[in-house]
Amino acid sequence: MVVRPADLAREHGISTQAVRNYERDGCLPPAERTRSGYRIYTEAHAEALRAYLSLVPGYGYAAGGQIMNAVHRGETDEALTIIDRGHGQLLRDRETLEAVRKAVDHLTVESEAGSAPSAERATRTVGELAHQLGVTPATLRNWEAVGIVVPARDPVTGYRVFRASDIRDAELAHLLRRGGYPLEHIATVVQQIRTAGGTDSLSQALDDWRQKLTERGLAMLDAATHLSRYLGLIDGPDRRA
Repeated sequence: MVVRPADLAREHGISTQAVRNYERDGCLPPAERTRSGYRIYTEAHAEALRAYLSLVPGYGYAAGGQIMNAVHRGETDEALTIIDRGHGQLLRDRETLEAVRKAVDHLTVESEAGSAPSAERATRTVGELAHQLGVTPATLRNWEAVGIVVPARDPVTGYRVFRASDIRDAELAHLLRRGGYPLEHIATVVQQIRTAGGTDSLSQALDDWRQKLTERGLAMLDAATHLSRYLGLIDGPDRRA
């Protein structure tokens, strides 16, 4: 059955030029041409477009394009490998979210259980904070180098001064480090906390993060249905272009 480019575009709320671009980029199979040069799209192209656009919310434009190109080269195993990577990343994101949630909850409980710090104990030197956490001063300096902590400097001595927010960030980093997370990853998490304005504001951000991961997982399930239908239409995994 011949499908007009306008029909393909209208179904997804995109332009006919976008449809042609997706074909050019390998997300759709090559279309045959009439003698006058017009493209001839079929139901296979319609299913390919549905499959590709369903992949985007779960895997992103780049990975979705790679998956469809692999399918059109007949390299189904390569397409499935890319899909597996996406699921692996989603699992890692879920595990990171849970680790951050536990770390933030831990810090919140400690904060509520303890009394408000006195003026004398509101800051720490690098040695004091290292002793408090059970790490070396060199470890704190490494954390500073990657942006996990950003201590101020005493205007007289030039020594590092860790304020309450620095101590919180260092405690969170220590918890995540014990969980095996790399410093660069921890630095990103800590910066997100700073942007959120502290552990209280981060709680809503974590809820939003969890919702996005849920939506991504559901999108992956939807994409699997569309891609499976398309593979069946083009004669399954043994097809070779």
